[in-house]
Amino acid sequence: MILKTFGWSFAITVIGLAVAVLYGGWEAFGIVAILCVLEISLSFDNAVVNAGILQKMNAFWQKIFLTVGVLIAVFGMRLVFPVVIVAISAKIGPIDAVDLALNDPDRYQELVTDAHPSIAAFGGMFLLMIFLDFIFEERDIQWLRWIERPLAKLGKVDMLSVCIALVVLLVTSMTFATHAHQHGGAHVDKAQTVLVSGIAGLITYLVVGGLSGYFENKLEEEEEREHEAEEEAKRTGKKVTVVQLAGKAAFFMFLYLEVLDASFSFDGVIGAFAITNDIVLMALGLGVGAMYVRSLTVYLVRQGTLDDYVYLEHGAHYAIGALAVVLMVTIQYEIPEIITGSIGVLLIAWSFWSSVRRNKALAAAEGGSGSGDKTEVPSGV
Repeated sequence: MILKTFGWSFAITVIGLAVAVLYGGWEAFGIVAILCVLEISLSFDNAVVNAGILQKMNAFWQKIFLTVGVLIAVFGMRLVFPVVIVAISAKIGPIDAVDLALNDPDRYQELVTDAHPSIAAFGGMFLLMIFLDFIFEERDIQWLRWIERPLAKLGKVDMLSVCIALVVLLVTSMTFATHAHQHGGAHVDKAQTVLVSGIAGLITYLVVGGLSGYFENKLEEEEEREHEAEEEAKRTGKKVTVVQLAGKAAFFMFLYLEVLDASFSFDGVIGAFAITNDIVLMALGLGVGAMYVRSLTVYLVRQGTLDDYVYLEHGAHYAIGALAVVLMVTIQYEIPEIITGSIGVLLIAWSFWSSVRRNKALAAAEGGSGSGDKTEVPSGV
């Protein structure tokens, strides 16, 4: 079962890591491995969501999502999108960006370094919004309760996450401007670049979230109409309307899943910029990670279980928050790639360990006395 579901992912992993070693030695191997773990961990909750929706679709639409959808996710978002970001930031054509990355890495590195403040501000704001919207939401299962309980209460204030993100951006841009003045003011305009790029990241997040919400609402409407049509069909004996509505509902499911995939691809790609600027290593790491997301989605659908490790989603979002902070800090200060990559991996490992502890505690409670008393399940603290 495992080999059948993850076979292609294992094969692509071996190929990707081998190419990394040939391309840049063992350091490149380590960066690609970290990017793989980052992409898988950040997209775990995406796979859970995908599986939950995919279960409602027929075999045809499942195959469409897991073939066409993966092509869009891997080649469109993980391979093309990083090049587009660099091209826009460095104000060069996408083909020129790829050519420079492959044939003139020194010049490419120089362009990316110059463009890094805008990339970091854009990505930092996008990731920060994902983290803030997660941490301010009231949820039944809490990992770090001492943090999440009070923040969930604060989250009842409308638009709080947007306000905090804008304050962070304003402070970052002002700090950058002050530093530039202290060095003769040669890069004072970078403060404006940071501000504009950060606002663009915020707008992008709001647009993607709006589209996801739109398709989710359309999906719910179609499912409600389909249910009504089924009830009508039982009374009248008609079947055509049910089939048509099922097709429309499946189509909206597919569109909704693609928008979700795009939004989760954003955090993986932008988080990768906190680890490396090399688009070859980025493509290898994120491409391999995306294959595991597909395999994980299939596995969850076939197994029918989505809740084994309940804190992994929390760990992934804390990793997103950490990457957001790292990106904003790297606007001014250089942080080693191994540190930025390890933060996310450690948070995911911690959340996984906490989930295992929780599962063992629940199993012990069920195997103990049958008194029905509630047992406090240990969280990540």
